[in-house]
Amino acid sequence: MKMRRLGRSSLEVSALGLGCMGMSFAYGPPGEKQAMIKVIRAAVERGVTLFDTAEIYGPYTNEELLGEALAPLREQVTIATKFGFRIVDGKQQPGLNSRPEHIREVADASLKRLGIETIDLFYQHRVDPEVPIEDVAGTVKDLIRAGKVRHFGLSEAGLETIRRAHAVQPVTALQSEYSLWWRAPEKDVLPAIEALGIGFVPYSPLGRGFLTGTMDEHTTFDANDFRNTVPRFTAEARKANRALVELLATLAARKQVTPAQLALAWLLAQKPWIVPIPGTTKLQRLEENIAAADIELTAEEVQEIEQAAARIPVQGERYPEHLNRMVGR
Repeated sequence: MKMRRLGRSSLEVSALGLGCMGMSFAYGPPGEKQAMIKVIRAAVERGVTLFDTAEIYGPYTNEELLGEALAPLREQVTIATKFGFRIVDGKQQPGLNSRPEHIREVADASLKRLGIETIDLFYQHRVDPEVPIEDVAGTVKDLIRAGKVRHFGLSEAGLETIRRAHAVQPVTALQSEYSLWWRAPEKDVLPAIEALGIGFVPYSPLGRGFLTGTMDEHTTFDANDFRNTVPRFTAEARKANRALVELLATLAARKQVTPAQLALAWLLAQKPWIVPIPGTTKLQRLEENIAAADIELTAEEVQEIEQAAARIPVQGERYPEHLNRMVGR
């Protein structure tokens, strides 16, 4: 696996990471524990070094899973986790919490669940409008000085927030959604973080599975699947959005790769400091995704993909309204 440096930081990771959320949370029933451990360890064997989790995934169970899976492999990997949501008695509550004392509590609890001495990359999961970002960055700076955290990250933050945070404690990575069906970061975010020397970690690089070409308007989701609440995943939207998948399939066939591989290769071709974190619970999909890191796209191929995709409007918001209000702040 090729390696990439996140911005101008000292953090070097595999060109593709593994998003572990779906193993425990959001996409239906949790995966069987030993099967998920097998996938995580297979990723390490194949060169993946960046593993992404959060206390809210479960809550807590995803960190525990990742901690157990990576315990014998700790020296080979970079573990990223997140703080910022409200959890009471093991259940997510409405709203956010990035108060300094809470950040410190989360750091200690995450270290224990992960079974590690230092969190490699600690993200604020969503910007808390009730807490000045300078206080958040300052708290993480203190955790770095204490040896509990190595690098500071932000997720779905707006430009002003990124700049203010970065002035207090250098931000190593911004994690936000980015893919061929959500290209909003290209307008302002990517140029700004490039100038600041911040790396970019796109989550949902395969459009929550849609860009793999394995679902259409007839696909049904488990009752607990987050996608049931997402406007972009209504049956009508999926039917309309198949046009983008069909385009990807056509271009991928010409390149003799899968649609998912082409979508990931396109992301990797954007900037050398971009590290997508596709998630999966299946070994076959893991291997398919990892192979995308070796696909070389010419400048002409990248342009063709972008121009063709731009002609297909994507239907539906990427989040329900209450979650949409939490991004870009």
